[in-house]
Amino acid sequence: MVASLRTRNSPHLLIRFLNSATLPRRRWLGTVAYEELRAHPEKPYTSTAVFIHGFLGSSRNWRSFSRNLLASLSNSSPSSNWRTVMLDMRNHGKSTERKLNPPHNIETAAKDLADLVKAEGWPWPEVVVGHSMGGKVALQFAESCSRGDYGHAVLSPKQLWVLDSVPGEVNPGNTNDEVRNVLATLQSLPSQFPSRKWLVNHLMGLGYSKALSDWIGTNLKKVGDHETWIFDLENAKEMFDSYCEKSYWNLLEKPPKGMEIVIVRAEKSDRWDQDAIERIQKLANRGGSDSLGKVSFCVLPNAGHWVHVDNPKGLLEIVASKIASL
Repeated sequence: MVASLRTRNSPHLLIRFLNSATLPRRRWLGTVAYEELRAHPEKPYTSTAVFIHGFLGSSRNWRSFSRNLLASLSNSSPSSNWRTVMLDMRNHGKSTERKLNPPHNIETAAKDLADLVKAEGWPWPEVVVGHSMGGKVALQFAESCSRGDYGHAVLSPKQLWVLDSVPGEVNPGNTNDEVRNVLATLQSLPSQFPSRKWLVNHLMGLGYSKALSDWIGTNLKKVGDHETWIFDLENAKEMFDSYCEKSYWNLLEKPPKGMEIVIVRAEKSDRWDQDAIERIQKLANRGGSDSLGKVSFCVLPNAGHWVHVDNPKGLLEIVASKIASL
């Protein structure tokens, strides 16, 4: 398991590390927006982990977890200098401030990461972590890297994390799908609201929890005397439809050589059916080979779909221990 956050260094150095690591840097390019955290900003970084949020989320969803991950990695591997890059997917967060070329789907969302790496002149990331919709974006990124879609000089991630995202198609008849229900509700609402508080109260009146209503409310912006969505709802629907339609079972059957794909299922998640669980367990039990990568399967206890909120400590233990082994 991951080492605790105790430090071998002096308290002064630990405080300096924690202070430096908790100040995200946000840059803007001709592609998606992102935030960056470094364990030791004064030194060149040695490795990168990219985080891709879920539908209607943003980079800030993963700030706290990234800080804790960097602290853990710095403590367990003092010679390394990790950084995390947290994307705002197209049509989400700060990336809504720029119109990106259609189509708005999983393939282009994955290509946005490749374009960002090329535009910045970065080394290719060793680790890519995707939650929910971001999990399928991560899988598409790995598939496209291995096919040479981004050029033959591309290095595929060594570890790919898929957090509570079923790799196959999403059954359109699943009426318990919270995301689909949220999208249908948003489509039924007016495009402008008197205030964020009004929207939150309205959603709670429809039966949504306060936490979920507040989360949806983070996607509003002030325009004059009213609030409106930061994203284009039709583009959001296009991305969600693509997420539902895509399947990556073939990738999991033949993971790229040298890559470990780690599927994490939340114990209390309603996203999974027994067939998908058994299929992944079978792939994980097969192990890797000289010509193929490997699939691993973990269950995060005491967590629903929002893994980084429901059990961040448990998730950190799972993620940090594997990343530290690279």
